Amino acid sequence: MFILGLTGSIGMGKTTAAAAFRRQGVPVHDADATVHRLLACGGAAVDPVSESFPGCVTNGSVDRRLLGARVFGDTPAIRVLEGILHPLVRTEEQNFLRKQAAHGAPLVVLDIPLLFETGADERCDAVAVVSAPSFVQRQRVMARPGMTAEKVASIMARQMPDTDKCSRADFIIQTGQGRAFALRQIKEIVTLARARRGNKWLSASV
Repeated sequence: MFILGLTGSIGMGKTTAAAAFRRQGVPVHDADATVHRLLACGGAAVDPVSESFPGCVTNGSVDRRLLGARVFGDTPAIRVLEGILHPLVRTEEQNFLRKQAAHGAPLVVLDIPLLFETGADERCDAVAVVSAPSFVQRQRVMARPGMTAEKVASIMARQMPDTDKCSRADFIIQTGQGRAFALRQIKEIVTLARARRGNKWLSASV
């Protein structure tokens, strides 16, 4: 089973790219969606988050707005939160890989926003980086509800620069030239990756 890591900075179009991989029949593990489930009512992260960040849990689920305000700009608090979430997300990822391997999937995608930053690229056979010109990125990000220049700066300060990500990528998906162009690139990547033999699954499964 070939494990393809998918990453990209905020506003680059990674979510759209992940959806395109799914439409190509590729199973995708979404780290962000996993976090949302972990923070929802009954999620495994609710109790530890409540203990570390009192007042951020409402009606049995973590209020992500309150939690975001609590950790915004606070590096030690962010590290505490990551220490709670990252191991839980990794466990969900391993379960996903086991399931897909059992089903005989030739290719899977791990959609991880901070893939290089957390060392997750070491668990992948190859990495695809979603990229776009900086002016396109800024337009997309600032169009999001509630987004401010301060928030953008805080988020990007935690992310590896796009140029560095692209220099480490096996594949680059350019999204600044329209969806049709990006889709052609994704189809080519799927064809190439499905033809390859992965060697990371054994280490990722232990």
